[in-house]
Amino acid sequence: MPTPPPLPVDLSGITLDRTQGLARQLYQALRERILDGRLAGRTRLPASRDLATLLGLSRNTVTRAFDQLYAEGYVEGRVGDGTYVVEFASQRPVTPPISGPAPTDALLRLQRHHLPPPVSGAPRAFRIGVPAFDLFPFDTWARLTARFWRKPSAARLGYGDPAGDPALRELVAAYLRSSRGLNCDPSQVVITCGAQEGISLCAQLLVQPGDRVAVENPGYRAAGHAFALAGAELCGVAVDSAGLDTAALAQIEGCRLAYVTPSHQYPTGVTLSLARRLELLAWAERNEGWIVEDDYDGEYRYSGTPLTPLAALDRQGRVLYVGTFCKIAFPALRLGYLVLPAGLAEAFARRRALDMRHSDIGSQAVMAEFIAAGHFQRHVRRMRQAARTRRDTLLQHWPEAIPGCAALPAVEAGLHLCVPVLNQGRENELIAAARAAGVEMNGLGDYWLDGQAPPDAPGGLVLGFAAVPEAQIVAALQRLRSAWGLPPA
Repeated sequence: MPTPPPLPVDLSGITLDRTQGLARQLYQALRERILDGRLAGRTRLPASRDLATLLGLSRNTVTRAFDQLYAEGYVEGRVGDGTYVVEFASQRPVTPPISGPAPTDALLRLQRHHLPPPVSGAPRAFRIGVPAFDLFPFDTWARLTARFWRKPSAARLGYGDPAGDPALRELVAAYLRSSRGLNCDPSQVVITCGAQEGISLCAQLLVQPGDRVAVENPGYRAAGHAFALAGAELCGVAVDSAGLDTAALAQIEGCRLAYVTPSHQYPTGVTLSLARRLELLAWAERNEGWIVEDDYDGEYRYSGTPLTPLAALDRQGRVLYVGTFCKIAFPALRLGYLVLPAGLAEAFARRRALDMRHSDIGSQAVMAEFIAAGHFQRHVRRMRQAARTRRDTLLQHWPEAIPGCAALPAVEAGLHLCVPVLNQGRENELIAAARAAGVEMNGLGDYWLDGQAPPDAPGGLVLGFAAVPEAQIVAALQRLRSAWGLPPA
């Protein structure tokens, strides 16, 4: 066999995976060399026959790679003179940069203020923040979903209202009026992808860089991250048995926004007293400020009816109410809502449109039918009863006299409780032993600003009690007894 003529350029470094598409790999290898300057402008490429011989390919494979380079403008042909690399005005040899571009302020803030990866796997005792998935009526949901998508209206398949599906907004407003005493109009409702998006919208539209924002401390750190990412200076306000310390809030100079979880403080579980609710509203009026009320699990009240939201007491249009379906259905649904002062609703919808246009129409339409047909209200009652039963199981079987650990608190609301612990050292010991035994729980130390509890702060065990059935709760408590060196029940 005659020796092939020498190639005009050295392409011997090209290696190809014979188990993958060869033409695509060759195209990518040549394109990379053109972009990084190894194949400079005006360089003549070898003839397809010669390159095929060098690389052990068929000529058709090389031709297909060249055709793609022609189509995308990387090479050009000269009649009777072969194939040449196109010369670009900006083309120059590229060397790896010593360092990347300087990060923006937002990127720098994001290094400190971001959410940890979610816990993987199915819920187990005592996972925080999830309801009883096992009780959701998936058959009903599947039937409603199939009905909607079987023959959807063409009018609903284009771009939708960024404020949300009108039917769902109407039903949310009606539900809140009847069940929570919150007198609102559908025009004030904006549908969101869960509570976190609602909080993030509040941060984007109500915070200027450098503004002071008051947050509960310990508290829901994901909310703090959203406000900090918008440039806020976070000011932690202590929480006691009556909720947020409004006297301490009043001492923060220049603060005009407060984020609170008044119905069931996250993570301590206390309820904001009526006196402090009124003081908080007076603070907002006095400072022409805003209150972001996160009512994340307000449906779960075990004595009497759910508490009236702070927003229902607001007469000055100072409270932005954040709600979610995720604590009644399941977090993967990503469906929540904001109830806004009338003057803010349009602006929030406009801002939301720039992020994601609108929420998935299928989920909204199915949830609207789920509510309209009465399934949602029945499910709320069922979930409330199940959470009460699971709470009672935890209270009944919880070990007594755990060294360094106080007795279980009274639990009148929500999906979790917080057990006081003598100090942070003992908290860490109990948490580590529990996790080694396959039992999930969080330490109170995880909820302080910057993840750092004050040196003299007490510890705590934060336990969700609604995620799994009673038998799994009892089994987990048996493992805890062994892990913590306690006698069996």
